[in-house]
Amino acid sequence: MTLATEGRWPRLREFWLDYRQSYVAVASLFIIVAIVLMAGFAPLVAPQDPYDQTTLDLADARLMPGETGTGGYVHWLGTDAAGRDVYSAILFGLRTSLTVGVLAGALALVVGGLVGLLAAYYGGRTESVIMRIVDLQLSLPAILLALVVVALLGQGLGQLVVALALAQYAYFARTTHGAASAERGKDYIEAALSTPLPAMQVLLRHLLPNALPPLLVVATVQVANSIALEATLSFLGLGLPLTQPSLGSLISNGFQFLLSGRYWISIYPGMALMLTVVAINLVGDQVRHVLNPRRSR
Repeated sequence: MTLATEGRWPRLREFWLDYRQSYVAVASLFIIVAIVLMAGFAPLVAPQDPYDQTTLDLADARLMPGETGTGGYVHWLGTDAAGRDVYSAILFGLRTSLTVGVLAGALALVVGGLVGLLAAYYGGRTESVIMRIVDLQLSLPAILLALVVVALLGQGLGQLVVALALAQYAYFARTTHGAASAERGKDYIEAALSTPLPAMQVLLRHLLPNALPPLLVVATVQVANSIALEATLSFLGLGLPLTQPSLGSLISNGFQFLLSGRYWISIYPGMALMLTVVAINLVGDQVRHVLNPRRSR
């Protein structure tokens, strides 16, 4: 049983035809693609490696946007207190923020999807225990859970990804459980269960594919949430170490200069963060609309 036979998963061409009905969503998708490309090729696009100490000059500290530094090039977004080009720092920070967001979202998807599938498959007391734990976690703020896990695991890219995934997997578990429970009682699942197939094969080959559409929507939103959570933790000094730049740490570096008129050190990284998160959320909203099985076609 495939998604096409269930009529819930449009072919790629049909999906794009539906998706492009929203010009805002199309523009957001192109913005995300541009951000990913610029961040991925940051060493080639950025005029300066902002974390190579040999290229920094304190004489360039806190230059206003549009001023020319000692390196001979124009700092279009200004420089920070260490003389780093803000535009270059944003590109390198985007690489880290996007990496953390995608990895944390993927890990939360795997863990939460598996938890939700197991709850829907086994049912009964097992389902009740699992879902009560999930509901308990959903009642707590994600930032609080992330703070606790980071405090226990310490700083680092891997630790931060695990912390964000553990703070958000419950959203995937709840969504997967709802979708899988609706499929669990259908004839094709009962037919699969009547054969000597392993439970994991029934889960992954029959139940999971038909629960994917809502999961993809949640994954899109949670990637944006992971980026925002990482920025919050880094702003508080509990995220990545200084040797691994992110948008949150860039905003934190310039926070003390906001009232002195040197707004660009924090404002421009903040604008980059806002643009990234909003664009991802707009794409996720349109994906949710296209994949909604209740909408009229």
